[in-house]
Amino acid sequence: MYGLHHGVHHFNSFDNITSLPNKLRENGIYTGIIGKKHVGPHEVYRFDFEQTEENNHINQVGRNITYIKLLTREFLAEANKQNKPFFLYVGFHDPHRCGHSHPEWGPFCERFGSGEPGAGRIPDWQPWYYQWDEIQLPYHVQDTEPARRDIAAQYTTMSRLDQGVALVLKELEAAGHKDDTLVMYTSDNGIPFPSGRTNFYDPGLREPLIMSSPDPDARRNEASSAMVSLLDVMPTVLDWFGIKEEQEMSNNIWGDDSPKSLLPILQKEPKPNDQDVVFASQTHHEITMYYPMRAVRSRRYKLIHNLNYGMPFPIDQDLYVSPTFQDILNRTRSKQPLPWYKTLKQYYYRPQWEFYDLRADPLELKNLHGKPSLEGVESSLRARLHEWQRRTQDPWLCAPGAVLERAACQALDNGLSHFLHH
Repeated sequence: MYGLHHGVHHFNSFDNITSLPNKLRENGIYTGIIGKKHVGPHEVYRFDFEQTEENNHINQVGRNITYIKLLTREFLAEANKQNKPFFLYVGFHDPHRCGHSHPEWGPFCERFGSGEPGAGRIPDWQPWYYQWDEIQLPYHVQDTEPARRDIAAQYTTMSRLDQGVALVLKELEAAGHKDDTLVMYTSDNGIPFPSGRTNFYDPGLREPLIMSSPDPDARRNEASSAMVSLLDVMPTVLDWFGIKEEQEMSNNIWGDDSPKSLLPILQKEPKPNDQDVVFASQTHHEITMYYPMRAVRSRRYKLIHNLNYGMPFPIDQDLYVSPTFQDILNRTRSKQPLPWYKTLKQYYYRPQWEFYDLRADPLELKNLHGKPSLEGVESSLRARLHEWQRRTQDPWLCAPGAVLERAACQALDNGLSHFLHH
């Protein structure tokens, strides 16, 4: 899928995609989804039990943790009744922004279900509020009152998410599956603030990943520094259920950089290797946000290719109406001081290639692209990224300096072709 699925955006996966729920159902596993779905077409991503934004209000299935708890109970009861192994995907909508669609409940719907007038009440939720002047601020968000209040509102919805996760785990235990179920907790994107979601800087790429295995030999309460991505979720789940053939097919397509099962990491920490990398790809967010980027990140270095770098970096509607972005915009327009680590112009206008040493420059402020002493590192990452794009049949393989024709990059002579000799 090249962009968001819903509404005017209308992006869909190809009809011949093999999705996780379809693969599991073929193998006799009962599948369910509660909350955010946001993918299509329906036949490609069909679950046996579906309670999503397609047949509910998104706030009810994504933020009303009491309702989520009851739907989880219903799903698990049906799985037990059918005496089948199950896969349940719970897509919490917290802590997503909602100021664009429901400003009356705050920038993050932090007042939804709080018992305030017009907000309704979520019986299982006890709201926690944070003092804007006391919170710890991420480095990539400006230190101003509007931005701090924005972050504080998000923290409130994070607390609702936390309490919701606890309720789902309690239902799992009550259904008798605490000791035979693999639990994975993760997110679909980085934090919705500047340099976060829709960006390939670390605040946009980094997501939580917590895994809990019932295997008696599994590691407990330990952090791992393995390099993993969400592409590894599907092989992990297939591995858990002992479904093998898909994994072998994937290796043929992707080569050494194929997505891999994370189950071995739950047994033993893999040895760090300089060759470990993760890849990232984005083409659209909303349909008007055409800013294709491809990236490869090793433990130490990150290479970002901005294919449409002549254009200003686009701002999604959610972020645009946020107190944080409006504050940046207003201060820039009125030439007021902006206590931020970038300027708006730097944020908008990016070079074709960005190359960072994350150990020396974790804020990703010093672009080392073309530095002679790092030419070997950069060119090897560039070659690896190109090969990954080739193997995954990326239509943007040759952009912006050439056109892909008969499996080769044919130069356009537009002055941008220095990528081609790789």
